[in-house]
Amino acid sequence: MGKLLLSVHVIAAILAVGSIAVAASLFPRFAKLAAAETPPEGGEEKGRAVGIAAFLHRICRIYAVAGLVVPVFGLATGAHLGVLGDAWLVTSMILTAVAAFMLAMAIIPGQERMLTMARTGGAAVEGVGAAAARLGMLTGIFNLLWTVVVVLMIVRPGSTTGV
Repeated sequence: MGKLLLSVHVIAAILAVGSIAVAASLFPRFAKLAAAETPPEGGEEKGRAVGIAAFLHRICRIYAVAGLVVPVFGLATGAHLGVLGDAWLVTSMILTAVAAFMLAMAIIPGQERMLTMARTGGAAVEGVGAAAARLGMLTGIFNLLWTVVVVLMIVRPGSTTGV
């Protein structure tokens, strides 16, 4: 049972968190490009960059919900292995909560604001560069948190794996 729980946990982390990490990292670039584009003749949409940015934002939103499987199966695996009280796992859970909070409260809303700026144009476009830089920094921190969690999961201080 432990191998099944761990397998689902790892696969969900790779697919959900990995997808968010890539999409969130690419988003500022395309939102900035979208804001710089001029509307095509007779069209209300601002071209490909807006579509790509909207798609990347949708990936982040959908996979954020799907990513809830990761801590659920992580906790189940930790309980099965009897390591829920270990410092490395508690630290991983705290970092996971911080990353999830950042995603839900800063990154996804920041993407929504940038999409609005890119779609409306005008004076709002002037703030896109600063918003993209801020969002890029937040995404970098999000990715760094997940990197630390992965390292903790592999190294597991006090592990008896011998690796």
